[in-house]
Amino acid sequence: MAGFQEYDAYDGLGLAELVRAGQVSSRELVEECIARIERVNPKINGVVRPLYDRARAQSNEALGQGPFAGVPFLVKDLIQCIPGVPTEMGSVFWKGWTPRTATNLYKRWREAGVIPVAKTATSELGLLPVVETDLCGATRNPWNLGRTSGGSSGGSGASVAAGVAPMGSAGDGGGSIRIPAACCGVFGHKPSRARNPVGPTASEHWSGFVSEHVVSRSVRDSAAMLDATHGPDATAPYFAAPIEGTFLGATESDPSPLRIAFHSEPAFPSTVHPDCREAVEDAARLCEELGHRVEEVSPGHDPGALSRALVVVFGSNIAAEIQEAEKIVGRRATPTDFQLTTWISHMVGKAVSAQDFLVALRSLQAEARRLARVYRDYDLVLTPTLGAPPIEIGALDPQGVDAIVQKLFAATGWSAPLSNPKLIDRAAETTFSFVPFTPIANITGQPAMSVPLFWNAEELPIGVMFAGRPPDETVMFSLAAQLERARPWKDRHPPVYAK
Repeated sequence: MAGFQEYDAYDGLGLAELVRAGQVSSRELVEECIARIERVNPKINGVVRPLYDRARAQSNEALGQGPFAGVPFLVKDLIQCIPGVPTEMGSVFWKGWTPRTATNLYKRWREAGVIPVAKTATSELGLLPVVETDLCGATRNPWNLGRTSGGSSGGSGASVAAGVAPMGSAGDGGGSIRIPAACCGVFGHKPSRARNPVGPTASEHWSGFVSEHVVSRSVRDSAAMLDATHGPDATAPYFAAPIEGTFLGATESDPSPLRIAFHSEPAFPSTVHPDCREAVEDAARLCEELGHRVEEVSPGHDPGALSRALVVVFGSNIAAEIQEAEKIVGRRATPTDFQLTTWISHMVGKAVSAQDFLVALRSLQAEARRLARVYRDYDLVLTPTLGAPPIEIGALDPQGVDAIVQKLFAATGWSAPLSNPKLIDRAAETTFSFVPFTPIANITGQPAMSVPLFWNAEELPIGVMFAGRPPDETVMFSLAAQLERARPWKDRHPPVYAK
C-alpha cells in the first residue's frame, strides 16, 4: 500500500483530523512511517525494534475516538512495556526480556489513538545523556552524524527530527526529554512530578525524579498528548494537582505578560559554551519583544555539592535497579553485562551507606526549597538546556587514567574508594559538563521544556529551557505556542531527513 506524501505538512493532531475526515487512512500513514524508518534509520540508528506487522494490523482495526486516532507513534525502549514485545532498556543484561503486561502510561497512549510503529533507542537504563550502547550502538544526530542525538531518549529525538513520526515517547530523570529535544531541534516538555501515571509495577522511578511524556515537532501535539494521559493511576502514592481547563486549550491564546528570570549559571560543574549563552540571550530578547518582563538573576548554586549528592542518589537507584533486575531475569549480573559507566554507578550505589543516600537526597530537597524562595517572584526561569552544542559521538567515554582506574574497579569489585568525594567529583565533572542545567527540574519536580529557537553557525540546534512553577504547565504551553508562532521551526529540517 502506498504511503502519504503530504505527511510532513501535518503534525499528529493534523494527521488525525485527516483520518477522521476520511482523507487518508491510518494504514497509509503507517506505511509512510515505515518507509521513512527504512530510509533514514541506517544513518541515525534511532529505531531499535520495528513493530511493523503489529502496526499494520492495528491500523486496520476500528479506530477509537482518541485525539490521535490512527497516527504513527514511536515508543522508547525503557520503562514502558508492550505485552509480547521485548523491553531491553539499552542493556545486554535485559536482552530478550519480554513483559506480559502493559504499563499504564502505554495504555493511555494507545487510548489516545496512536499506532506504535517501532521502539526507539535509549542509553543503558536511561543513565547517560547520550545513546551509545553495547546493545545497539550509537544513535546519531540527523543535523550532523558525528554528533550525539542526546539521551537518554535519543532514539525518539533523532527519529522525530528526521521526519519519521510526529511524536515519540521519552522519559526524563535528569533531562532525558529535554536533552535530545535540544540536540535535535524538536520540542520537549517534561511534566510536573507525578503528572503522568507510573504504575502498575512501580510507584516512582529514581526517587521521584523521573517524568515521562513525549518529544514532538509541534507544541500542540505535546499539550494534547498530556491532556490524554495525565492523572493518577489506582496505585499512585501521590499525584500532581489538577489543572483548570486543558493543556491544548492553553496553546490557543497568548499568555498574559509574564515575569521571566533568566541566567546561564550552571547548577553542576561546567563551563557553558558561548553558543548556549547566546541562545538564552536571544530567547530573552524575543520574550521581551512579545511583551514579557525579563530579568537576569543569579541562582547561587553550589555545583560541587549538588553533583556529589546527585551521583550518590543516581548510583543508589542504579544499584537497586540492577539488584531487582537480577530477580526478574533470573541470574546474577556481572561487569560484562553492563557498560562501564553503568557498572561504576552501580558500584558507587553499593559503596555508599543508607545514611549517605538519605543525606544526599535531603540535600537535594533542601536545594529545591531554596530555589522556590529564589524564584518566588517569577512565573518562569529561562536557561540554556545544555552546557554545549551536541557533542561528538564518544565524547563521554572514560579516557586515559580514568578509564584504566574504572576498569580496574569494575574487574576487581573493589568499591570502597568509590565513595571518596574526590572520585565522585571527578566522575560528575565529565557527565554534568554537558548537562549542567536539566537535572534541577527533576530535583524540584518542576515542569520544564526545551524549545528549539536557535541554531548556531554550524547549523546545530541549541535548545533553550523554561522551567515553571509546579504544577502549572498551562502557562508553559501557552508561552511555548506563542514562541512557536513568533519563530516557527516546523519546516526547519536536518540534512538527514526522511522525505
